[in-house]
Amino acid sequence: MRIFLFWFCSFSIFSVVAQTPATLSNSFSKCPQPPAPNYQETKYWAALPGVADQADIVPKGQADLQQIASADVFFIHPTTYTGKPQDSFEWNADVNNEELNNQVNERPIKYQSSIFNQSCRVYAPRYRQAHYYAFLTPNGADRKQALELAYSDVKRAFEYYLNHYNKKRPIVIAAHSQGTIHAQRLLREFFENKPLDSLLLVAYLVGMPVPKDSLPALVPCDSASQTHCYLSWRTFEKGHEPHWGKGDFVCHNPISWRMDSAYMPKEKQAGAVLRSFKRPYISICDAQVHGNILWVTKPKFFGSSMIKNPNYHVGDYNLFYLDIRKNVDLRVQTFMALHPVN
Repeated sequence: MRIFLFWFCSFSIFSVVAQTPATLSNSFSKCPQPPAPNYQETKYWAALPGVADQADIVPKGQADLQQIASADVFFIHPTTYTGKPQDSFEWNADVNNEELNNQVNERPIKYQSSIFNQSCRVYAPRYRQAHYYAFLTPNGADRKQALELAYSDVKRAFEYYLNHYNKKRPIVIAAHSQGTIHAQRLLREFFENKPLDSLLLVAYLVGMPVPKDSLPALVPCDSASQTHCYLSWRTFEKGHEPHWGKGDFVCHNPISWRMDSAYMPKEKQAGAVLRSFKRPYISICDAQVHGNILWVTKPKFFGSSMIKNPNYHVGDYNLFYLDIRKNVDLRVQTFMALHPVN
């Protein structure tokens, strides 16, 4: 499956550059694996409350309220490991690689996980993410093993979070792209029909197809304030029909927070954060669910003429930055009203 997206190149939509991902020549079994992260050490978390990081940044007029937030978000970042490996660790990224860590910090942590800092304490583990080529290789065994190794870190990080940080606080699960693959499995293994299910506030499963039957014990959200449910969308320019990703997948409109096909004009959009946090772009993006994908009219801003790819994958979150931010706050308030702390 060839997916020539802007995927994972940048999470500031200004600086998106289409890339052809590197091809890996060796099989998974012939490559050494990088050392596993130790989540007792703060350096293996891209975001932690009380530690200065890019999840603390806020747009002009907003505030980081993690210190008083009543909920947590466990955020699983997308793939940033796309280029030719510079070491022997081909299929999974080394969490000690400073260049890759900086990419995670400056892209998904800054432009995605920071959305939640008004209403949640932000926890985002570094993990041995699968290389982009895992999604393109015709070798299913290599793909499975690379993703399995990545998930093993996400699982251990979540277990560490539960045992050392959570303290029975309500939990938001949020993820993008590869992160969404791992988040779905996390929901099945830790929440569905498990005692922890009572703490699940909502899940944002963005940027990957989420089959309607993939989480049988958890329903898709059907309103802006519903809790104990999940949301998903994949963003494309209006009129574009991707040749991949066909199926019965969940898709929400991140302006109306519903799954119907009602058109939401840009005047109803709260706002996007593109490159600069000093200037959110208010009402630049409309949205409409089209089958199993989200259609938006190409936003107009300085430099937007350079965007030629109709797949807005890198903007799934930050095109609707303020909309999601407001929505998280509403759902947290709703949940806390229904489950008051004694």
